[in-house]
Amino acid sequence: MCGIIGYYSFHKSISSTNILEMNQAIRHRGPDDEGFWLCNDDRGGSFSGNDSTQKIKEQFPVLKDGDSEIALGFRRLSIIDLSEKGHQPMLSENEQIIITFNGEIYNFKKLRKELESFGYVFQSTSDTEVILKAYEEWGTTVFEKLDGMFAVCIVDLISQKLILARDRVGMKPLFYHQSAEGLVWASEIKALLKNELVKPEINWNGVYTNFLFQTTLAPQTCFQHIFSLEPASFMTVDLMNQNITREKFWNLPLPSAENISEEEAVKKIDKLLSESISEQLYADVPVAVMMSGGIDSTLIASKSKSYNSDINTYTISYPFSEEEVKNAALAAQHFGVSHEVKEVSDEEALEHLKENIQHFEEPYSSFEVLINAAKYAHDKNFKVLLSGNGADELFAGYSHTLKLNRWLFMRNFNCISAFIFTKDKFSQRLKNYFSQDNMFDFFRQSQISMRPLEAKSVIKHEIYNTIDPDLSKYHLSETKNYSGYFEYDMKYSLSSHHVFRDDLSAMKYSVEFRYPYLSNSLIDYVAALPENIRFNGAQNKPLLRKTAKKYLPESVLNMPKKGFSFPVNYFIKNEKKVRDFIVENLESLKRRNFFNAAVIDEWWNHQEHEYDWVKIWQLVTFELWYQKYFEK
Repeated sequence: MCGIIGYYSFHKSISSTNILEMNQAIRHRGPDDEGFWLCNDDRGGSFSGNDSTQKIKEQFPVLKDGDSEIALGFRRLSIIDLSEKGHQPMLSENEQIIITFNGEIYNFKKLRKELESFGYVFQSTSDTEVILKAYEEWGTTVFEKLDGMFAVCIVDLISQKLILARDRVGMKPLFYHQSAEGLVWASEIKALLKNELVKPEINWNGVYTNFLFQTTLAPQTCFQHIFSLEPASFMTVDLMNQNITREKFWNLPLPSAENISEEEAVKKIDKLLSESISEQLYADVPVAVMMSGGIDSTLIASKSKSYNSDINTYTISYPFSEEEVKNAALAAQHFGVSHEVKEVSDEEALEHLKENIQHFEEPYSSFEVLINAAKYAHDKNFKVLLSGNGADELFAGYSHTLKLNRWLFMRNFNCISAFIFTKDKFSQRLKNYFSQDNMFDFFRQSQISMRPLEAKSVIKHEIYNTIDPDLSKYHLSETKNYSGYFEYDMKYSLSSHHVFRDDLSAMKYSVEFRYPYLSNSLIDYVAALPENIRFNGAQNKPLLRKTAKKYLPESVLNMPKKGFSFPVNYFIKNEKKVRDFIVENLESLKRRNFFNAAVIDEWWNHQEHEYDWVKIWQLVTFELWYQKYFEK
């Protein structure tokens, strides 16, 4: 787990100050080591940095002043092969292929054995070297073979190509800025903004989708000309003519028509999850399981005991999380693992509120609780955490999926929308409901955030007119059943939202999150199951519940679905400090003349619905985002 950065200036060499400042901007992603590789006219050289280990500094000169057309930078969080042999950028034996890699490849040992049978010799025990040699053998088809999470940059001076790639479901982020002057890429946007080719500018189309979906839908971001490389894809830049092409290397399997019994599916899922946990527990540093008290993470903790009898587990406790905390402790006692509870006080939650919000590179609709989980892990010297994230998307875990069948029936009456003329809040909610014409709209409605009419009303007219409200380009297959909804959950709820925010939360404190539910084999198997096996419309996660039955106590299995989230509404109502914080930032936002002040005041002064606070928080976080990334 690390951070990667780089640039390719199309027409001229630019100062190495760019790569140095970019690397420093993501120091939190990898405090253990850093490295650089710079190239001019196909002649490249490796350099160390001020934060490099002493052995690396003895091997390579420290990068200072200089110019280059291509530059790669790297921050290392040492997880596998802690020696200097795992240093990056890593070069092939002939120094013509150079790689930087962020992530973990869980099947790297299998790939290594296969490559050794072809005659390849390895100098390290790192997964980075396996990717490098696998690319030498298989080219870009290597990405299909990698089981894990990755963001990769490969410079191939032999074929004169520069390649950027991202894992199947986007567990590792990779952003890029594209212009006529060049291409700049990084694990975090804050690093891109340190490059002289990049100037921050608001992308209002990205802001619009952010307000509607709690996240900006990839490939858009909230910054103009900055994009998120889409999951399961790679971008190739021709170094001879700067032509750029993009290709997908994987797609979600379609449901199978094969007759599979539920019992057979449960056994197979149990086996595949065990294999995934076994592979993901591998590390040369301490590993722990982060338990929320629900089925997903508790099942991982239970099955981890078989592979690591000394596995540690812990739970973060917030106000109103008593039931989850109790269940996590009972489960840990049930299967006999070490367990701790970290209570986060109101003061602690608010202590770094502004800093934590601004660490994320777009507005958001809540507090991010995983920042506290990552900080606790860091303080306890856990570098790797197994997470239950991904299970809700893979196994139909969200409560709104249970409304799907009702919506599929009610959409037959959407003509009612045209006859709703009243403007009261109930009528507007009703109009919004009967305006959901397709699966994309149903998915959008399930996200607790602004509705389209609310976003239109709050954004100034002259700005809204520059926005394209037609979001049809984000539509997927639009299959009229659960399989259609599943696509949206996997691409937008998981890839654009949860794992993206997970990564930023974890790496703020130099911690790696791993996701046993998101192994290649488990995703492929579950996605291909017949719909009636994995979704019944009456209970969330029916297949996973049956898989977990022989491992977990009844209290965990029967606990209603409740997200691992922070009680923002409670803090708004009960903490004057939070209300003052909101008012201060809303007043600042109103002075910017981006949004309608009267609508902001109306929203703040008349909070009646359970989630009316969400759109207020979206505006507050927009203001803090703007302060951080646009004000100097």
